[in-house]
Amino acid sequence: MTLVAGIDSSTQSCKVVIRDAETGKLVRQGRASHPEGTEVHPDAWWAALQEAIEQAGGLDDVAAASVAGQQHGMVVLDENGEVVRPALLWNDTRSAGAAADLIQELGGGEKWADAVGIVPVASFTLTKLRWLARNEPENAARVAAVCLPHDWLTWKLTGSTNIDDIKTDRSDASGTLYWSAKTNEYRLDLLELGFGRRIKVPEVLGPTGIAGHLPNGAPLGPGAGDNAAAALGTGAGTGDVIVSIGTSGTVFVSSEVSPNDPTGTVAGFADTTGRFLPIVVTLNAARVLDAAGKLLGVDHAELSRLALSAPAGADGLVLIPYLEGERTPNKPDATGAVHGLTLKTSDPAHLARAAVEGMLCALADGLDALVANGATANRIVLVGGGARSEAVRKIAPELFGLPVLVPPPGEYVADGAARQAAWVALGGAEPPAWSAEQPETYEATPVPLIRQQYAAARDAVVDRAR
Repeated sequence: MTLVAGIDSSTQSCKVVIRDAETGKLVRQGRASHPEGTEVHPDAWWAALQEAIEQAGGLDDVAAASVAGQQHGMVVLDENGEVVRPALLWNDTRSAGAAADLIQELGGGEKWADAVGIVPVASFTLTKLRWLARNEPENAARVAAVCLPHDWLTWKLTGSTNIDDIKTDRSDASGTLYWSAKTNEYRLDLLELGFGRRIKVPEVLGPTGIAGHLPNGAPLGPGAGDNAAAALGTGAGTGDVIVSIGTSGTVFVSSEVSPNDPTGTVAGFADTTGRFLPIVVTLNAARVLDAAGKLLGVDHAELSRLALSAPAGADGLVLIPYLEGERTPNKPDATGAVHGLTLKTSDPAHLARAAVEGMLCALADGLDALVANGATANRIVLVGGGARSEAVRKIAPELFGLPVLVPPPGEYVADGAARQAAWVALGGAEPPAWSAEQPETYEATPVPLIRQQYAAARDAVVDRAR
């Protein structure tokens, strides 16, 4: 049996899966937590990875490995490969002003969409580099190289300390604002625009490029951003729109065509196969359910039961889920809001229903944007921690208006990384076809009223100073 390892270094934790390269069968796995916050020293990721590897029985017997990770995080290194300052993560919104400035300086969102397929918001790496240059000039002066979380971990696994050896892949590079998925080239002029000077960036590898080797000589694949890895891990086909409900919410689909959305709603990312991955991302997803449960003093199972006991549309009660600001729409200083509170709707069931519907409506807006930019949507593949909620599974088709498939719970990002590693180990024109367990299918008659009342409340939300 040829074994491969897939690693998912997410916002919240690190997961390692060891799978049979030919069949995808899970052999063993491990997991370790990451610290909370939007600013984390990369050493914490490395420590968690070591713990997860140990739990998974080590990597000495694997034929290849690959790392997937949270996207956009700014890891800055000095000329000796030392971390200059803690990484700013994708969900750190302090660079919102920098994003607005970059849009203006290049001449508008259309210019950015033409250049790199995405429009600056606070999530993207270049906006964080601009923030660093403006707010921490002494740290900025020490920076010799910039990379992303999965790049840095892959590099650490090789044992190299030379910043010239850092590699990345198309999917993660496409979320930086200084690499174009359409042209497969860096835009170092945009890096210079954002940071004030040019610094070293990782070499971008193809789908089966070798980023280095483990101590046992096994090759390391190019890795991936978490969403691209999830697409590979689920085995989604043409017209399968993946909706992932984790810390953030994501709506994405593999495509032959790169979108060009000057509004910035749809980002023109790359996938792991050489194609494109149009994507819409929300900052607030499963945490909306966490917050609602905390507010009501119930666990997730009871929150789900309460939500399903209330009518569709919650009798007009609407929850706008911008609990940590929002990326889509771009409202970094917005807060959550509740509309339609009456004596009739002032009970736990209505609030639970409004929380589930509000979170899903934000994601349904993302689906609308993908379709408006040319994506084909035949069905929804629902994954992530939030998909474990019965209420989410049953209410989702009412809002998306499509069949909703829910695969068995799994570590789809780590599985995608493992499948990429198997592709590296076994070769071939396409990644190996792994058999998957049959998903559950949920269907329901669409309820347009829910989207309509959500839209009215959403459009009333404005940014406000914190």
